[in-house]
Amino acid sequence: QVQLVESGGGLVQAGGSLTLSCAASGLTFLIYAMGWFRQAPGKEREFVAAITWSAGRTAFSDSVKGRFTISRDNAKNTVYLQMNSLKPEDTAVYYCAAQRANLLSSRVAMYDYWGQGTQVTVSS
Repeated sequence: QVQLVESGGGLVQAGGSLTLSCAASGLTFLIYAMGWFRQAPGKEREFVAAITWSAGRTAFSDSVKGRFTISRDNAKNTVYLQMNSLKPEDTAVYYCAAQRANLLSSRVAMYDYWGQGTQVTVSS
């Protein structure tokens, strides 16, 4: 009965900002590490960022480090991805994922639950 629902995607110009949200239900949110991944047509799903249950540790892909921020609000069962200085290369469907092992990981197979995705399009 676990559901992860992303929101906040849309169209933005290069250099702009966008914040994605992922609301979780059906799980004890605070004990799960949460991650963000993205996938463009014809490409594999790739890691973007992750955060442990306590928010004490975070990880980012090299392509977004310094531009994106991941955070979570355990009281609201929600994880966020703040995206700044967006580039056309950031265009993709963005997915949030939950991992019960609470380990920072960039591997798709390490995550147990996935949302349906939200489209982010960055224009030149």
